[in-house]
Amino acid sequence: MRTGSAGCFSITGHRFTCMVSLGLMAIMVSSAQAAEIGSFEFNGYTRGGMYSSPSGTPRGNYTLGGDMQKYRLGNEGDNGFEVGIGKTFDAGNGANFGVLYMPAVWGGKQVTAQAFATMSGLDIAPEAKFWAGQRRLRLKDVHVVDRFMLDYGDNTGAGVTDLNIGFAKLGVGVFTGGTFDNNSSSVNNASRINVDVSEISTNSGGKLRVLGTLVRGSFQMGAQGSGLSLLHEQSDFMAAGINNSLFLQTSNGHAAITGQFQGLGDVASGSTEQPGVQSIRIADSFDWQRGALGGQALVAYQTGKVQGGVSDGIKTTDVSVGGRVTYAVSRNFKWLAEVGSTSRRVDGQAQQSLNKFTIAPTLAVGPDFWSRPELRLYVTYATWNAAASAANAVVGQFGAGGRTSSTLAGIQMETWW
Repeated sequence: MRTGSAGCFSITGHRFTCMVSLGLMAIMVSSAQAAEIGSFEFNGYTRGGMYSSPSGTPRGNYTLGGDMQKYRLGNEGDNGFEVGIGKTFDAGNGANFGVLYMPAVWGGKQVTAQAFATMSGLDIAPEAKFWAGQRRLRLKDVHVVDRFMLDYGDNTGAGVTDLNIGFAKLGVGVFTGGTFDNNSSSVNNASRINVDVSEISTNSGGKLRVLGTLVRGSFQMGAQGSGLSLLHEQSDFMAAGINNSLFLQTSNGHAAITGQFQGLGDVASGSTEQPGVQSIRIADSFDWQRGALGGQALVAYQTGKVQGGVSDGIKTTDVSVGGRVTYAVSRNFKWLAEVGSTSRRVDGQAQQSLNKFTIAPTLAVGPDFWSRPELRLYVTYATWNAAASAANAVVGQFGAGGRTSSTLAGIQMETWW
């Protein structure tokens, strides 16, 4: 999970970000003169600490590369910080408007994570929230692998969420390929529309969500694209306190399976446009809290076939099975253990496999699986086969020098608010 100050975040070369911040602050100050002051929003996420690994090996990110394969406990090895600051104003007669700005620093790079404005409480649709700018629309994640499975934000655009259509809620967003930092593809003029239909009642304790994606543009490699995701969530699955999330997803071309763009390229970072991908994903996750015992588990299968470029038609198949268990010894001390077993098969290549185990005595403010902050002292052991070593043999990667195992250790704090 990842959710930066509203002042000028002083990083050389990011004048535009600072101008956005100051502009939003000016809007907030001037608007306060014409509208009653409403609620203040302050949220964020951070993790970091001290990490160690054998000489010449990475401190984290041991994964074969699949979307559902980075079991994150004791395997992140990074530091980052995000802070969102915003304000909602009462405009009278039930109407509200607001602004939010969120800078973020990850891997030593500062970016604009979010910067958008909203309106709500309008008489034509009192429950709907209209927005424009750059907004995260992260709908559903699997925490143990740090992956949002349904996610259609992060680009500049406009739309509406929470529109009541009787049997469900509707969200619609239209986007370009750019961001507030101008990290946009200069050659394809990409555009995207997403339609999100949620809160569809299916059975007692069960609800369905449907996310559709349509991408258009002029691409150097691969087709335009579309995608469809179905998510069924069930509370008290088989027993009280157990929640189940079942994902059925497909996409093609330059539509990502999450609902975002796929492989546009990024002028600012220098990355080039990538081919489109035809993907299928089936994943099932469980999370639970029963007394002192909590956790989350995952079973996932995903395929991706390249569409365009020199690798056209090559298929990759990823499988992931694993999870994390927490046991509270007391209100503020618990044991964490995580196991992940993953495999990857690329057409014409030997199958890769990687297994990882972590144990972490942990200080926490609460005994539950989701309670944060947590301060963890962890040890991680990872092992992989020769095929995975060969595929990750570049200097600085975990397979360099023919290694087939590694032990990591560290102290990490994670919190969100």
